Amino acid sequence: MIKFLFKGLIRDRHRSLFPVLTVTLGVMLTVLMHCWVTGILGDMIDYNARFLTGHVKIMSRAYAENVDQIPNDLALLGVDSLIQKLRKEFPRMNWEKRVRFGGLLDAPDQNGETRAQGPCIGFAIDLLSGDPSEIQRFNIKKALVKGSVPEKSGEMLISDEFAEKLGVQPGDVVTLITSSMYGDMAMQNFTISGTVLFGVKLMDRGAMIADISDIQTVLDMQDASGEILGYFPSGMYDDLKAQEIAKQFNAEYAGSKDVFAPIMMTLGQQNDLASMLTYMKGIIGIIIAVFVLAMSIVLWNAGLLGSLRRFGEIGVRLAIGERNSHIYRSLILESVVIGVFGSIFGTAVGLGFSWLLQTYGIDVGNMMQNATMMFPTVYRAHITRDAFFIGFVPGILSTVLGTSLSGIGIYRRKTAQLFKELEV
Repeated sequence: MIKFLFKGLIRDRHRSLFPVLTVTLGVMLTVLMHCWVTGILGDMIDYNARFLTGHVKIMSRAYAENVDQIPNDLALLGVDSLIQKLRKEFPRMNWEKRVRFGGLLDAPDQNGETRAQGPCIGFAIDLLSGDPSEIQRFNIKKALVKGSVPEKSGEMLISDEFAEKLGVQPGDVVTLITSSMYGDMAMQNFTISGTVLFGVKLMDRGAMIADISDIQTVLDMQDASGEILGYFPSGMYDDLKAQEIAKQFNAEYAGSKDVFAPIMMTLGQQNDLASMLTYMKGIIGIIIAVFVLAMSIVLWNAGLLGSLRRFGEIGVRLAIGERNSHIYRSLILESVVIGVFGSIFGTAVGLGFSWLLQTYGIDVGNMMQNATMMFPTVYRAHITRDAFFIGFVPGILSTVLGTSLSGIGIYRRKTAQLFKELEV
């Protein structure tokens, strides 16, 4: 039966060409939009996790209440012993201490007088211990524009755009002016080892990166850290596992009234990222529903036109004794075959366009000059495993739904009129 229907569809282009093209177009758009939305929102979440939130983050309760102000005077103490404890209790997580801070970078002239000065956002990470995890997480080697990664104490990285504004190059000495953990003014000279470009406007505008031991000394934060970030080894965020870990950790300190007691928050609980995760899941469902509805209406109309054109064929089939239900099922089976082929073609074309967007992306940096959130400046699609199958849902469902609606007319045919139609 399937072989017979397949031959009929190939030989009669009016029955297959337009529906297949319609399904191909709809599936292509579905796959492309799925990859596009997944890529944009996925990059946003990934950038926030790597630079700011981690998959989970531990802070003091007081720090967490004012986290937007980066209050290092409310930082965690005894972080080395706390990290050792975390590695024993949660050995499958990677734990890193971080210090974020703000300040001014002062670039002197040849006489030691201020030549240029600008505000910076600082990131203190592990650069010199020999563990490459943080260097890889910040993707520093790939982001490096000039110079090299810091190899000794007293060296730092600066964003390339910021370096151009200050008029400095690798090898130049600049002065960091900031405040210590206890509110005192702190100043320290650093040698610029290299400049970086992350593709994130917030960081490229004025970021500096130094080894955490250097910054702990400058800020008078020995054995202290503003944040401890935890990452899953796979690099992918798992909200359910993160919530379980946070629940288990927070239960240990639930009875404490100390405002400096540690508290763990998941990625979804920070920077309003929970709504973004929900949005990412919901938008894909909306895309599929919209294309199913749109293609179903188009294919419904196509089915009605096809039924009019095949009016005589259906009459003959009824006249020779074929049952209405059998004809209706055969039309549904035809629609499934059309849906499968249209979905295959549409998925292939959609993945092709998605690959182009994933490889080259679209640069929106000029639109994000004043961005204050962690957004990438180049939006890219991301081809996932689901992209190879998601198009079959609207592709097959829409053809079946359209044919089901248009084919109802078969049951309205009256056998008494068939011979009159055949005579005509």
